[in-house]
Amino acid sequence: MSGILKNLLDRPGGVSLGPYQKVVKAAGALAGSIGALDELPRPAMDDLARFCAVAREAADRSLGLRPYDAQLLGTLALLDGKVAEMATGEGKTLSGAMAAAGYALQGRRVHVMSVNDYLARRDAEWMAPFYAAMGVTVGWVGQSSTHEERREAYAKDVTYGAVSEMGFDVLRDRLRTDPAELIVPAPEVVLVDEADSVLVDEARVPLVMAGASDAGSAVPEMAALVRQLVRGYHYEVDDQARNVYLTPKGADTVENLLSVDLYDENEPGTLIELNLALHAHVLLTRDVDYIVRDGKVQLINASRGRVALLQRWPDGLQAAVEAKEALAPSEKGEILDSITVQGLIRRYPQICGMTGTAVAVSEQLGEFYGLKVAVIPSNRPCVRKDEPDRVYPDVPEKEAALVEEIQAVHATGRPILIGTLDVAESENLARLLRRRDLDPVVLNAKNDAEEASIIARAGERDAITVSTQMAGRGTDIRLGDGVAELGGLYVIGSGRHASSRLDDQLRGRAGRQGDPGGSVFFVSMRDDLVTQFAPDERPPAPDADGVVRHRRGAYVVAHAQRVAEGVNLQIHRNTWRYTRLLEQQRELILEWRDKVLHGDAAARALAEGDPERWASMPEDTREETARQIVLHAIDRCWTEHLAFLTDLREGIHLRALGRMSPIDEFHREAVAEYKAMLEEVERRSLEAFEAPEPDLKRPTATWTYMVQDNPFGTEWDRILKRMGPDSRRRG
Repeated sequence: MSGILKNLLDRPGGVSLGPYQKVVKAAGALAGSIGALDELPRPAMDDLARFCAVAREAADRSLGLRPYDAQLLGTLALLDGKVAEMATGEGKTLSGAMAAAGYALQGRRVHVMSVNDYLARRDAEWMAPFYAAMGVTVGWVGQSSTHEERREAYAKDVTYGAVSEMGFDVLRDRLRTDPAELIVPAPEVVLVDEADSVLVDEARVPLVMAGASDAGSAVPEMAALVRQLVRGYHYEVDDQARNVYLTPKGADTVENLLSVDLYDENEPGTLIELNLALHAHVLLTRDVDYIVRDGKVQLINASRGRVALLQRWPDGLQAAVEAKEALAPSEKGEILDSITVQGLIRRYPQICGMTGTAVAVSEQLGEFYGLKVAVIPSNRPCVRKDEPDRVYPDVPEKEAALVEEIQAVHATGRPILIGTLDVAESENLARLLRRRDLDPVVLNAKNDAEEASIIARAGERDAITVSTQMAGRGTDIRLGDGVAELGGLYVIGSGRHASSRLDDQLRGRAGRQGDPGGSVFFVSMRDDLVTQFAPDERPPAPDADGVVRHRRGAYVVAHAQRVAEGVNLQIHRNTWRYTRLLEQQRELILEWRDKVLHGDAAARALAEGDPERWASMPEDTREETARQIVLHAIDRCWTEHLAFLTDLREGIHLRALGRMSPIDEFHREAVAEYKAMLEEVERRSLEAFEAPEPDLKRPTATWTYMVQDNPFGTEWDRILKRMGPDSRRRG
């Protein structure tokens, strides 16, 4: 029986709400006495019912928002260290603020992490009167925040910020050489907004701090060469479009054009440049993976369809894309330090979060963070009508039907929100609609700064809004006059996403707080999702009107989506297996660095290493000099260690040829290299200490970018595919 009970409690969303409901009921009984007070008391956190009653009254008085019972349930789940699943429009922002205030009243510093700067600032400023009423201070950090503004924000009880911005602040602090310059306090509590997006979709994305080294470079001739190559003849692409490789004929053609031996082990540079150019040309598509704006290549976040600010690919690939677009190469850099989003979040002893779609990723939340999901019932029942997918044989038929549907619904005045999969698709659909004399508003990575204002108007009568990926998460879509009578907002997906959660999030833009609404997805048997993740499935024939109504059509689409989700989960698991050791080494090196930065560890080490030199130095400067010398050695050696591990991982799959475990071999070599690095720090520190003029120069410019995991597939895949044409050509 106990096993059955455990399985029941551990099922997705299986957290019992019973204890929370008792507290909410008790809080309701206190409403009258708390409401009669002229001045609200500072509640003690050992009485959660009284805390909830005070928080409800404080929100009512300061914001004009009286929290529903459902919002208090969400707050209690967050205070219990859970991920609260709350439907769109259910008031997650206020629930999060009440929970953050509760943690702060326990004497714990809280970081509320959001998906972007706009939401972080909006929520901090919106909730500020509530925090003041609760006796809690609040601040926020964003890309435009100065060093002093950041210091001030982090000094507050509650600090809001984008995940990436807070991560970059952590990385910047790790490079400080003066304790007075540190701004990020020790991690205590993190409350993650849009928790599924942050903790799962972006978990393996490394936040990277790079320093300027020299001008970037790419070979324009190589970009021109790959444009001449023909798919299926000169090169092939794998089923999931993650890897491109030359055919035997392609290898011969390139070698003849360049007069080189591509597979000369002593001259690997040409093959590397070719692979980069081919990857940029074939696998990265303008207005899908990136846009060109203001003369620069800007990446598009795959899970949101918005520009990934301050991010770039690894230098070689970035330069190859710039060469493809005939742009000047950006400055090249070396990685000074990095941290994955998952590593950033796991620094906090207490993690909680909220989102509208958590149950679907409850397994990952439990596996990677030890989190459970509490499903909070809606304040009002959802009456949105979700139609079955409309399935078509090919993309042109799907697009034609989609345009017809939009035109027919628009004629009634009902507002329509269309979610597309990428920028190119959004702009193509907009062109098709304008040919029908319709006037859509387009939201994509090219105008993402206007996202909130565009989405806020999407529920007005006659509105047609075309948006890439998730439209305005965190922004309410309120219905205009008379729209409820027309059926509410009508959400259309132009195709299924690689994750069912993104589909659910798109649907969730309609039907907030009991509003009427509807949703439907238009898909085809030739959508990228199907061709990449279910290429061997035979689609059924369409009916006479061109629509695929056979249940197998829906099955193929669902199957492809499940495969895509499985692939992404496996990539997440594999990435974490490799990065976990790096995170442990990073913690050890940071402990050493902190001892040097805040204490006399450097002075003691160098005084012991060269007592004569130490005695000859002025007493008023030698400790600071020692500190700067050792910090410089630690930082340089750590940078080189990261480069070594990157190179090691790139080729570690080759160990499988010798029947060795790649992950075990990676760990073995990484541990040995780390030990050698510690000795190298000591050697370089003493060498610099004994030099008349030690070279302690640091990069004058730093920036951040996203390192993609295995941008060309695994080295094992590439070697196997190269061995065929190479061996046949030489045989």
